[in-house]
Amino acid sequence: MSDFGGTVDPRDIDRFARHSASWWDPGGSFRPLHQINAVRLDFIRRELIAHFRRDATALTPFAGLSLADIGCGGGLVAEPMTRLGFTVTGIDADPGAIAVAREHAAASGLVIDYRIGDIAALVGGAERFDVVLALEIVEHVADRAAFFTGLGALLKPGGAFIGATLNRTARSFALAIVGAEYVLGWLPPGTHDWRQFVRPSEFVLGLRRAGLQTNRLAGLGYDWRSGSWRESDDLSVNYMLAARR
Repeated sequence: MSDFGGTVDPRDIDRFARHSASWWDPGGSFRPLHQINAVRLDFIRRELIAHFRRDATALTPFAGLSLADIGCGGGLVAEPMTRLGFTVTGIDADPGAIAVAREHAAASGLVIDYRIGDIAALVGGAERFDVVLALEIVEHVADRAAFFTGLGALLKPGGAFIGATLNRTARSFALAIVGAEYVLGWLPPGTHDWRQFVRPSEFVLGLRRAGLQTNRLAGLGYDWRSGSWRESDDLSVNYMLAARR
């Protein structure tokens, strides 16, 4: 277990903990996650339907499969994954986020195994999962190499991984830091450290070293005219990837 420890940055946990109560407020501190969620969910569903060769017309196409949502926050992705049939385990180091996630799931009539902790807590156990998600979390971990190793350790043979993060480019600094945090106020100032952003090549290499092969990369683009997000070929700011073990 010690090989995978030390991935949590206490400073980041403290920052997010200040806003835990607003996880499900689409106009609150996590507004950008609400805005991109539909695009993320479409990407996840499409990639996993193809990977597991499931019926795309089924209401619960992933029944019988297990999923771990690392850094699940208040459950914005864990809940729709549960509705699609997955048995979901969500883990986050912020007790406030987990409290909100548990309350919201109970009010929605959903059974989700929410836990307080980091990836080490899962790796140290006997559980392994068909799917592992790490969405908007890798740019916040303290030990990226250990985090990638943990992701690989959690996946069953033949399993699938979906990740999403921010690229480390001049454009991402201008848009995700200066624009989103200081000009537009979409995020609280200090939410991100540009130096922690992850280039696609670094993400792919980290996964490869953990035994995972990346098979899909896609960007997330913002349409300023419509005020909406869409999937794109531009990886320069936000991007998503799919990999398999």
